[in-house]
Parts: sequence; C-alpha cells; structure tokens
Amino acid sequence: MKHFISALLLSLGISTPAYTQGNWLVFHGPNGDNKSPETGLLQSWPEGGPKLLWTIDFLGFGYSSVSVAAGRIYISGNDQENDQSVAMVYCLDEKTGELLWKSSNGPAWDNPRLYPSTRATVVIDGGLVYDLTPHGEVACFDAKTGQKVWNRNIAKEYETRMPMWGLSESVVIDGDHLICSPGGQKASVVAFDKKTGKTIWEAEPHDHNPGYSTPYFFIHDGRRIVTILTDKMVMGLDLKDGTVLFTFPHINNRTTNVTMPIYRDGHLFVSTGYGEGARLWKLAKNSGGQITPEEVWYEKVFDNQHGGIILVGDTVYGTSHNGHGGSWMAVDFWTGEVGYVERSVGPGSLHYADGLIYGLSERNRTAILLKPDPEKYVELGRFRLPNDADGMSWAHPVVADGRLYLRHAQFLYCYDVKK
Repeated sequence: MKHFISALLLSLGISTPAYTQGNWLVFHGPNGDNKSPETGLLQSWPEGGPKLLWTIDFLGFGYSSVSVAAGRIYISGNDQENDQSVAMVYCLDEKTGELLWKSSNGPAWDNPRLYPSTRATVVIDGGLVYDLTPHGEVACFDAKTGQKVWNRNIAKEYETRMPMWGLSESVVIDGDHLICSPGGQKASVVAFDKKTGKTIWEAEPHDHNPGYSTPYFFIHDGRRIVTILTDKMVMGLDLKDGTVLFTFPHINNRTTNVTMPIYRDGHLFVSTGYGEGARLWKLAKNSGGQITPEEVWYEKVFDNQHGGIILVGDTVYGTSHNGHGGSWMAVDFWTGEVGYVERSVGPGSLHYADGLIYGLSERNRTAILLKPDPEKYVELGRFRLPNDADGMSWAHPVVADGRLYLRHAQFLYCYDVKK
C-alpha cells in the first residue's frame, strides 16, 4: 500500500518526505494526519510506564515537539546566547540525548505574560532543517553542522498583523517549496524555494490576523490543496500558484484557531476551542465549477483547543477544551455523534502509532496509552513524567524508531516502547 501511495503521489508530481520507520520529519507527519508508520510496539504499558532510556534537562523552555531523522533529534527552545534571550534549535543524538549542536534563530518570544517559549516544530528535509520563531524568523540550517543556510523574517517582510501569542505554525515542505502563512498586509500565504529562500509565489492578502495552525495538505478532485487557518476562517489554496480556491468561516470567541483539519472523500472536519465546537464541511461545486463549502453538521462539545485530533476508521479522537470541562472524546466523522467522554485525564495532546493512541495531559504531566474505540474509553497504561517543572505540557508526543518522546518545559524524555 505504501508503494502504491508513493507511486500515485509521484504520478501527480508531488514530492513528500520519506515515510519510513525511524523518521518523523515534520509536525504531525508528512500526511498531516499525526500517524506514525511505526510497528512492533508495546500494546500495553507495565505499571509505572515503559522503560525510560534517557532524560535531558538542558533544552530551553518550549512547546515545540521533536523531529527525528538519521539517528538525530531536532527540537527548539528559549535559551541564552551572549546574554540575550534567543530561540535556539538543538540537534541531539537519538541514542543518548547528547547535544551535537545548537544554533540561534534570532530573538526569543520572552514576554512573561504571553507564554514565553518556542512554538513551531523543526522540519527536516534531506540534509536541511527549517525553523520558524514566534517573531517570524524563518531559517534553514545544515542538518549536520547547524550552520545557517538562509533566513527571512516573514513578519517584517509581509507586515504581519501579529497575533497575541506570536506566529505558532510549523512550516511545511511540498516538493521544492516551503509553505508558511504570515497573514500579512502584503501576502497571506507564501511559498519559498526550500534551498535558497527565494520567493516562488505569494497569495493575496486578507483582512484577518494569522491563526496558529500548521498548513495542511490534501488532494481534492485531482488538485493539490493547502488549507490555512486565519483567526476567523479556513482558506483553501492551489499549491501551484497560491490561488485562493475557497473559504468558510471558522471562529471562536478568542479568535484562536489552532487545530489542523482532517480531509476525507470531499469533506473537511474542523474543530476549534473556547466552546465553539466541531463542524463537517462538504467541498461541493457550484454551476461554474468553483468549490463552495456546505456545512453538513455542527457539534458544540468537541471543541479541540490545540492538542490535535486523529481520524481512525470513521471516528475522530481528541480532547475538548470547554466541552465537558476538558475531556477525551470520540466523535463520528460523518455524523458528529459523540461516542464517549472521559474526564479523568484532562485535556491534552495525542499521537497515533501501531494501532494505539499516545496521549499527554497538558496540566499534570500524565502520559496515557489508549485503544481507539468509537464507543468507550479503553486505557492500556498510564504514568507521570518525573519532574515538577512549571508550565504546561503542550508539545505533542512522537513515536519514532521504537521510542516515545515526551517534552515538558526544558525536559525531554525518551522511552522504549518496542515490544
């Protein structure tokens, strides 16, 4: 099946990062579905959790997750350099957590009232790694040495209307293009040449502020589309030239849109926090052949804030924000019917590998292992991260090369989850 998918993508002129065990190259994976290709993993955890292989505590504070390739881990955090607070990119040895190099990507987001930290997950493509800071600094580094290859500040260049919490998306790679969404007064979305940083195309500006969601790719009606969330809507753009193909409203009372949508069979599932909820949209066509989204259903309780959602079978799994006081939930993709609600863990982030869901509570550092079940909550293990550092656990879990990576504050934990 993987070979068939690769052949199909190549026939459509689409290049994607290598989707193999041991690699996790971009936030939520190359398909944007947050599903790892790992197999041969533990199907339950012993009391106290799986074996802890190593811990590091020298990362600067951050909410960014790990990316993994060729035996190396890449991650970012707020750090100090020459008595200045900077956004630092780190390269670690996968086996030991040893620091191999670190490189600054400019000034840190360090206002103590606005969750000082890095947000974006580093992206790996070939021998290069890419990072975006909350201040809009996009940089490309050599993956082996950490030497900076090129950089641009999209917030300054495109006159971004800076959102309250800073730019928080992770940049993504599509073929030779790097895609990011400054949401500025000069362009809403831009594509750069990933090797040189030169501009390929710029999408028309809009009157909204940027959202906080990572761009999401899908193929609809033979066309490769990227969706971008602003603070008030979802945009669909043609990846060839940035032409806007459709928009539809997507807003909560805090204008904070974070969660990446899910595409299936001509439909987009979207969810947003602060009590707004979830909707399914059909990407219908009008008589002129233009895409005209139509709302299929609306469900208020499943209001995912930023922990992410995952589609398994016909069921979407994730956590609510205000709905049921912040709970783990299962919702039918096609109908919006709620299958179960579980309050014992609290809201958090999640990841999927080898048929199971890995979760991390945002408030009490509790990790859980779940069997996806549309009708009932099935927990197969839980443990707590061994630190009491302040702050929220907002970095999403990742499984790569038989290892589970969990990040809290300046700590990164590596657990053995192989059978």
